[in-house]
Amino acid sequence: MRKLFQFLKPYAPRVLLILCVLVVQAYCDLSLPTYTSNIVNVGIQQSGIDEEIPENISEEEMNRLLLFVSEDDRQDIQDAYEKSSESFDYDGEVLTLKDSVKSDNEKLDALTEEMKLPMMLTAGFENGSDTTKQMEGQLKEQMSQVPGIEKMSVFDIFGMMDDTQRAAIVDKITKQMDKMPDSILDQTAISYVKSTYEQIGMDTGHMSTVYILKTGAKMLGLAALGMAASILACLMASRVGSKVGRGLRRDTFRKVIGFSNAEFDKFSTASLITRSTNDIQQIQLLTVMILRIVLYAPIMAIGGILKVSKTNVDMFWIIGLAVLLIVMVVAVLFIVVMPKFKIVQNMVDKLNLVSREILTGLPVIRAFHTEKHEEERFDKANKDLTKLNLFVNRAMTFMMPTMMLVMNGITVLIVWVGGHSINDGAMQVGDMMAFIQYAMQIIMSFLMICMISVMLPRAAVSAERVDEVLKSETKIHDPKEPKTLPKNGKGEVAFEHVSFHYPGAEEDVLHDITFTAKPGETTAFIGSTGCGKSTLVNLIPRFYDVTEGKITIDGQDVRNLTQHELRDKLGYVPQKGVLFSGNIASNIMFGNPAGSEQEMTEAAQIAQAVEFIDTKPERYKSPISQGGANVSGGQKQRLSIARAIAKHPDVYIFDDSFSALDYKTDTVLRSALKEKTTDSVVLIVAQRISTILHAEQIIVLDDGKIVGKGTHEELLKTCDAYYQIAASQLSESELKEAMKEED
Repeated sequence: MRKLFQFLKPYAPRVLLILCVLVVQAYCDLSLPTYTSNIVNVGIQQSGIDEEIPENISEEEMNRLLLFVSEDDRQDIQDAYEKSSESFDYDGEVLTLKDSVKSDNEKLDALTEEMKLPMMLTAGFENGSDTTKQMEGQLKEQMSQVPGIEKMSVFDIFGMMDDTQRAAIVDKITKQMDKMPDSILDQTAISYVKSTYEQIGMDTGHMSTVYILKTGAKMLGLAALGMAASILACLMASRVGSKVGRGLRRDTFRKVIGFSNAEFDKFSTASLITRSTNDIQQIQLLTVMILRIVLYAPIMAIGGILKVSKTNVDMFWIIGLAVLLIVMVVAVLFIVVMPKFKIVQNMVDKLNLVSREILTGLPVIRAFHTEKHEEERFDKANKDLTKLNLFVNRAMTFMMPTMMLVMNGITVLIVWVGGHSINDGAMQVGDMMAFIQYAMQIIMSFLMICMISVMLPRAAVSAERVDEVLKSETKIHDPKEPKTLPKNGKGEVAFEHVSFHYPGAEEDVLHDITFTAKPGETTAFIGSTGCGKSTLVNLIPRFYDVTEGKITIDGQDVRNLTQHELRDKLGYVPQKGVLFSGNIASNIMFGNPAGSEQEMTEAAQIAQAVEFIDTKPERYKSPISQGGANVSGGQKQRLSIARAIAKHPDVYIFDDSFSALDYKTDTVLRSALKEKTTDSVVLIVAQRISTILHAEQIIVLDDGKIVGKGTHEELLKTCDAYYQIAASQLSESELKEAMKEED
């Protein structure tokens, strides 16, 4: 996970912006259940009345209300109201709440506290509830000596009393009401306000409709804002994810381009392809998921918990139970599935390796008629990957129905517990609806986090694999203080007691190699297969670095030069010709893209490639397919040689680059090349004696050591290993003639 966030570090400002947009989206989503609750509670059940004290009240009703108010609070209530200037469908006087009180929350809260209990008593006595009837009976019984008491209303009785008597009775009633839930007081207050409005002729039905429409419009606005925020967050997350993927692919490619052969030996080509494509795709996908879900889910969960705590804390344990069940399910999946993800990526590597081997080696497979065996080998790798993916996907499939069962079970539990609370008067229907929605939002947030946590191990494995490439130390690197080659240098190459062994190997492949290759001369290397010829020339461009000794060009150690300056002096033709998709011209001018058409034509003529180029309708514009699959081996070698010639290097390196040419083409090409390279160093690795007959210096290698050095004629007499090679390729008369020339 740390590495995934490390990849996101360069995009911190954008991530912060996405977080802000997600907060806006979460605010919208979390506000909607509250508005739904308000529509049910206030809009429908309370006829759109959301004030806890009446803003308009008849003078008659106010006088009744004041009977149950203490002497200290009575004056505050009277001062809060004034005669209304509005017209109502009511014959009596109407009082309205002063604007100064409406706009002052502190005054309004204090007034509400003073009027809440008196409103409840007034409403109870007016509606004749069981409790108030009992109180009324007790009062009449106590005042039975008063004439006509039975016909008096409770308000008449309280009106007859002085302030002290009323205060004593109200105080006694208040103590009896202390155990009553606040929700009942609130509901009674709303009911009283509604009846007060109806008394003065206000249309509560219209008020209900207006409240529902206003609240609905707010909900639509919030939904639109939430949708816009969601789309914007998705867009920005996708862009960041794409840029993370692009950056990782770029960095990985640049790193791989700088690899020496030692790093390629450590990471297989198939594995590098998988890491650059499949693994980075996994990281890119999870990056988007992190920005959209991992950041959003905690905001929703925390916001939902805060909202629930304000709605009904008594049922908070239900959410805790739901989260616990979800965590248990995910924990089981983690234990079962997590170890499989790394195996999946390794199997993808293996499948890519098998596929690549089969596709590149298809001609050989057909030639040996082993198609059936290769099909079985591919089928095995494919089936192994499929079985493991099926296991992982089935485990993931099991998770969703289980989670839905948990969510539906929690919903039923909330309805069951909430139903009892509504029946007891401790909760309203709208509150229960809001609680269900908040509970689902909280559970879904934890569910999303858990689902991401299941995906996380695979992406974490991918991040480790990509990071392994990015952090791998390249064995070949430029010096901190590079030196430069002399401007008048001609490219003289010298090996001074050079030894080399491959990383991890104990024995030297090359041992104590010393020679000098001078400009204008050809230095050739010959020897049995595996004696180290190709390894030797690969040390010059620093595909590997020497283990002991040093290699110099114009007296400068190649390790003290930048790789660019070093390789800019070299024209390298590999043992196996490599062409790139494009056309003949782009391949010849690959090392000298700014070169002229004349240079391209000259290089093709020297490499003896003109004869087959001219036969093509588009000549130099003729397409070359990937890997040069649409040209023959000889043509591929000639184009590779032309590519080196067009670069005009100081040092030519031909690693057995004439093996696919016929004898005539080989002879003509080397003759033309000799004229071109009169001032250059030419190094040739060869298997055929005919290729190196006229070389000024031939070095014979055997088991990584120099066993002979000289011209063709000299080596026939002084080097038995060379003589054996020559005897196997030349006729007896040619050998005798060469030895006579030496004499």
